Amino acid sequence: MTDKHAGDHAILRDDLYGTTPEPTYAGALSFMRRKYTRDLEGVDVVVTGVPLDTATTNRPGARLGPRAIRAASSIMAWERPYGMEFDPFDKLAVVDYGDCFFDFGRPQQVPDEIEKHAHDIISQGPALLSLGGDHFVAYPLLKAHAKKFGAPLALIHFDAHSDTWADEDDRIDHGTMFFHAAKQGLVDPASSVQIGLRTTNNDTMGFNVLDAPWVHENGIGAVVDKVKSIVGDRPAYVTFDIDCLDPSYAPGTGTPVCGGLTTHQALSILRGLAGVNVVGMDMVEVAPAYDVGEITALAAAALCMEMLYLYACRPGA
Repeated sequence: MTDKHAGDHAILRDDLYGTTPEPTYAGALSFMRRKYTRDLEGVDVVVTGVPLDTATTNRPGARLGPRAIRAASSIMAWERPYGMEFDPFDKLAVVDYGDCFFDFGRPQQVPDEIEKHAHDIISQGPALLSLGGDHFVAYPLLKAHAKKFGAPLALIHFDAHSDTWADEDDRIDHGTMFFHAAKQGLVDPASSVQIGLRTTNNDTMGFNVLDAPWVHENGIGAVVDKVKSIVGDRPAYVTFDIDCLDPSYAPGTGTPVCGGLTTHQALSILRGLAGVNVVGMDMVEVAPAYDVGEITALAAAALCMEMLYLYACRPGA
């Protein structure tokens, strides 16, 4: 049995369950100090990085997001997050798989490589929490999940942008991938919801929209109730663009938009969605070069923990 006080739990951990203390400022980094491994026997959730930012339209840098989220998570990895009824790591065997490898010099091949990476993991049984990377990565991730769980999926989409602008096929763009996902039947707009939007796109493509002003005016409880009524018991994929948060809470992102959600609102909405049939998750668009005091990466890590809690509370778990 590994000495729980020896440190470097990302390497030395031999029990995939539980939370053990480690100095926040030292040791090998993984997401929440989970074990780095590609042995998926007995694993419930895999965390993986997808360090792509080829598709950005404003500031680049999200390729460094997975590394930043892992580093920030060490601040909170020593204890159960406040207010949770149980520690997700007591219920879920979670590992850090490392990052998706692709040849950045052949960008047209990257979407298929991301889809294959995701498929190879979820086909073995575990759920997948992916750390972007720009938001385009959600498109190949959705394709892999739709193949396993059946299309169309419900999409629970946190963002400042709709990402449904009309586009030509085969383009790699972080503002159009849900246009393609809807057109191709990967997601069902009528059973999906977009939360926190505050950029203009007159064509909603049938997605249910709870924009940022609506969230501020109606409150957390109303958002939770709306999302649950829209999604129902459908298999749901949760995608969270960190620019859903106001730039005062998440400055480290490529396309910040004023008027967004607070970290409290976002954390509380995710917590309130316990019971939704979540089948996959991602956190995207953290660009640490523009961050202040690592608050964006820390917010992303905290939101990822809420996603894990959400997955642990899914029906039948």
